[in-house]
Amino acid sequence: MTLKDALGQATAAGLDRLDAQMLLLLALQRSPHDRAWLRAHDSDALQADAQARLDTLVQRRQRGEPMAYLCGHQEFFGLQLQVDPRVLVPRPDTETLVDWALDLLDEPSGAAHVLDLGTGSGAIALAIASQRPQATVSATDASEDALSVARGNAWRLGLPVRFHAGSWLDAVPGQRFHLIVSNPPYVAEGDPHLAALTHEPLTALTAGADGLDDIRRIVAGAPQALLPGGWLLIEHGFDQAAAVRELLESTGFAPVSSRTDLAAIERCSGGQWPQQR
Repeated sequence: MTLKDALGQATAAGLDRLDAQMLLLLALQRSPHDRAWLRAHDSDALQADAQARLDTLVQRRQRGEPMAYLCGHQEFFGLQLQVDPRVLVPRPDTETLVDWALDLLDEPSGAAHVLDLGTGSGAIALAIASQRPQATVSATDASEDALSVARGNAWRLGLPVRFHAGSWLDAVPGQRFHLIVSNPPYVAEGDPHLAALTHEPLTALTAGADGLDDIRRIVAGAPQALLPGGWLLIEHGFDQAAAVRELLESTGFAPVSSRTDLAAIERCSGGQWPQQR
């Protein structure tokens, strides 16, 4: 069998061409950037050991396993993060939250103290640390498995993020921050979209009947963890912006606003804790 034949079989099995190319490169133990090499060598024979690896990868992809888990990494905000089923795969939409955080950290506030709640792979915390080296960045997660992944990413990237184990703000008792960011679980239990996410950790996805349980807890606790004038930014579902803004306003945050992602969907909402109360 040639490489061209192998690609044809993978696409015939239901994979799109890009996925098929990426899996074939993985099976050949080549860089994912070698797609041009594949085209130049499509008449090369596929060795038996590579064929076995490809068959396994195709079966896993057919079962819906994310490409990032198969590859073992995902790019986020220009960083190459290692990921596996212990953490959610970082999504491009979450870069909207990072952009907003970086805009706030551009203000003349000195060495700001930043907290990422529910860090998972460490994506948000590490992106902020890479772009704002003067900031002190901390991150929490209730999952020791997730923290292991995040610490590994921080070590490989050489970024000094402080990690804390625990549930939301309980992980950093008594500490106060200029900026708190979070991409918490926000999918409602029973949401039909969960059927396509069975390979990712369910506890990092769902939050009660309306998907807002964890956001409510974060908003309620944030005033005690923010310095006067500090900000809280939260990623949420495509239809939750109004509800999250209402939670922020009723708690006392002002001003409160939302930001849209590249698809013009209100993806994040946030507010500032007043200088004086």
